[in-house]
Amino acid sequence: MNGSLAYYPNNIKAAVGDMVQFQFAPNNHTVTQSTFDAPCQPIAAHSNITGIYSGFMPVSASSTTTPTYTIMVKAATPMWLYCSQGKHCQNGMTMVINENTAANATRSLSEYQALAAKSTVNLPGTTVSGGSSNTTTGTGSDSGSGTSSGSGSGTGTGTGTSPSGTASGTSSPQATSSGSAAHHVRAGDAMGLGGLFAVALALFL
Repeated sequence: MNGSLAYYPNNIKAAVGDMVQFQFAPNNHTVTQSTFDAPCQPIAAHSNITGIYSGFMPVSASSTTTPTYTIMVKAATPMWLYCSQGKHCQNGMTMVINENTAANATRSLSEYQALAAKSTVNLPGTTVSGGSSNTTTGTGSDSGSGTSSGSGSGTGTGTGTSPSGTASGTSSPQATSSGSAAHHVRAGDAMGLGGLFAVALALFL
């Protein structure tokens, strides 16, 4: 779009039980959960929570399929997310689900991004966790009445933790995802997002 690294939108509200689906367009990115106080580092490094980690999702410019990673929102508390590729986190590729500035005005997305910009590391998770991988065909828009589905066991695999941009990863079709609402996140392209609620990660290097 404009050369930025960002999630579109980067601040969403989702009820407990809702599904959030990340759709990865060309380039190589992740969705990784952190604490608010330690952005750009997996939440497991600073708590006893395993957290969300999609693994690296490399997609070529000529690809006709879209890797997806779907998570279920299990709590109404804020979930802080970032891309662990290269310096993407420091450069603004961060987002929040269920920001709650009413409870604490200083724990906002803008403050999280400010902390991320100062981070000296950008670390991936160690094991794919917290969601399920799938692949869709084509790059058009998605639509639906509140569910997103695939098939399989509900776990994924991912390899490649190099921050240089050459990391690679794989994910095989796996989980069935359904809930009271589905929110779609596209990584790499904010175009063609339709359907229930679109969250796009626009990442153009």
